[in-house]
Amino acid sequence: MSGPETRTPREGYEGTGPGAITPDGCAVEVYTRLPAGDEPDVIASAVPAGASLLELGCGTGRVTHPLLERGFAVTAVDESPRMLEHVRGARTVCSPIETLELDERFEVVLLSSFLVHAGDVRVRDALLRACRRHVADDGCVLVQREGEDWHERVPRERRAGGGLIRIAAADPTGDPRVSAIRCEYVFPDATWTQTFLSRRLGREEFEEALAGAGLVVDAYLTEDRTWVRALPAGRRTG
Repeated sequence: MSGPETRTPREGYEGTGPGAITPDGCAVEVYTRLPAGDEPDVIASAVPAGASLLELGCGTGRVTHPLLERGFAVTAVDESPRMLEHVRGARTVCSPIETLELDERFEVVLLSSFLVHAGDVRVRDALLRACRRHVADDGCVLVQREGEDWHERVPRERRAGGGLIRIAAADPTGDPRVSAIRCEYVFPDATWTQTFLSRRLGREEFEEALAGAGLVVDAYLTEDRTWVRALPAGRRTG
């Protein structure tokens, strides 16, 4: 799959630096350089081995490829054709998550990369509804949340893929719950920036948002509660 970025930038989102920039401000080349963190291990420990998995917002396959290596059958979705050019071994679908309509359901639906913190609650709710309509009634949805203090603990930085990732600012917007997050990716040969809108989402509000989409928390999978397993409402939790 190939082609230029044709969608207009999302309002409040922008990116700078060499190469293609996606509608939400992501630099495609940056994501080809960044390795997977602990995401594949968290996912693999929370779902059945070899499950059919719908990955929403797969990017260049940073997490897709380790999941394939672990034996999952992955359908990888992204709105950016330039991102999807780098995905190997998975079925790919080019679509915004909010409007995705596949005529099938999956044992696992994955919404990672903190997408649930979309600044616009209408977008957030549409993302969660997409999760619900694509998960099997006996399946599960895995959601990655931000850390509870991430809007306050700024600046902060970490090393990854031979570069430095710095959360440089969390600037106020017209909504007191929403910050404009400015992220810098500094490598020896190039620098990129991304600005995106992030909504604070405490545990109660998060669980209410899930409920509005027909989902319920089954378990918080990590000590910091950044990874969550949710089930279709009505399915017994445990």
